[in-house]
Amino acid sequence: MVEQSELETNWSLITDDAGLRRAAELLAAATGPVGVDAERASGFTYGSEAYLVQVFRRGAGPFLFDPTGIEDFGPLADVLRGEEWVLHAASQDIPCLSELGLHPDRLFDTELAARLLGYERVGLGAIVESLLGIHLEKAHSAADWSQRPLPESWLDYAAFDVALLPDLRDAVERDLVAQGKEEFAAQEFEAARVRQPKPKNPEPWRKLSGGHALKNPRSLALARELWQARDELARERDVSPGRLIPDSSVVAAAVANPRSKGDLARLANFKGRASRTEIDRWWRAILVGKTTEDLPGAKPRDPDAIPHHRGWAQRHPEAAERLTAARAIVETEAERQGIPIENLLTPDHLRRLAWRPPADRSPEGIALRLTELGARPWQVGIVAPMLAPVFVD
Repeated sequence: MVEQSELETNWSLITDDAGLRRAAELLAAATGPVGVDAERASGFTYGSEAYLVQVFRRGAGPFLFDPTGIEDFGPLADVLRGEEWVLHAASQDIPCLSELGLHPDRLFDTELAARLLGYERVGLGAIVESLLGIHLEKAHSAADWSQRPLPESWLDYAAFDVALLPDLRDAVERDLVAQGKEEFAAQEFEAARVRQPKPKNPEPWRKLSGGHALKNPRSLALARELWQARDELARERDVSPGRLIPDSSVVAAAVANPRSKGDLARLANFKGRASRTEIDRWWRAILVGKTTEDLPGAKPRDPDAIPHHRGWAQRHPEAAERLTAARAIVETEAERQGIPIENLLTPDHLRRLAWRPPADRSPEGIALRLTELGARPWQVGIVAPMLAPVFVD
């Protein structure tokens, strides 16, 4: 086993547009797939933008691009257009890369591939150690990457992660070929590459953790106004809202419905680093919530929602029987294929199929329904013929 500290990687930190253009020229002259990674400051800053973008290609890099000093990523995007990008858990990084104008035309996701291969552990460090014999240090994976200057040890960490991706890609591909799963992986990579972000929630405050404790329209109004006041301050300060006051404090204040600013300040479970320093702000929000006539109604029903499957046995026994039988079939096949059940067929797809089977319950009808739900062709080809008998009356 080789320790990361025993290896060297001569990274370059790029902090301006001129440096990016020079790096792009070097990447254009290099060959092979392009390792790409990004570091965010999730849990520290308001948004989820990239605070460091790492790129490596055999013969060039690693280059560590600092988006806080770069205005135009266009020259890099031009060089990488049409090339295969190698990412680990691409769904985490593609959104913040796309905000910079960087989006892959072709993708190889080493984490997705590891899942399809049935690896026991699919984290980057685990599969690098298993396949390449290198022990990665992961001390900075949850760091606040928005701070400047970035410590050199953090930059070393970021460079190693991306510099190993092309070699890791080749090792993983060999296993995909050996297991006959190249096409499975190709379809999963493409699905991850083109996946669209979920539409913005028109009432994001309803996602407050612990919001089930809000039992009446007035408490919902108080929570909404507190949430909006917190969100406005978080945006101004570029800090994660939960670092000002946590969701539990928003809910606690809304449930308590304090009669005065003093009552709010004395509320034991109204906590957070801004709970007292911004007490006037929170009290103003509560006053709005107390007096508004715009009271929230019940949570709008999602027209595509189905009842939670845990209650089917009592209320919808036929659907529960279909789900139990179908899940058993998928579990057995997943074990045979050496693929986690959720990767062989998305659990939501299976539940929706069991809840509302198609009128045509032949293998072709089941295949069509799964395709409509978003299952990939390789998944449909495996499970549709197996599942069809479950839905025959």
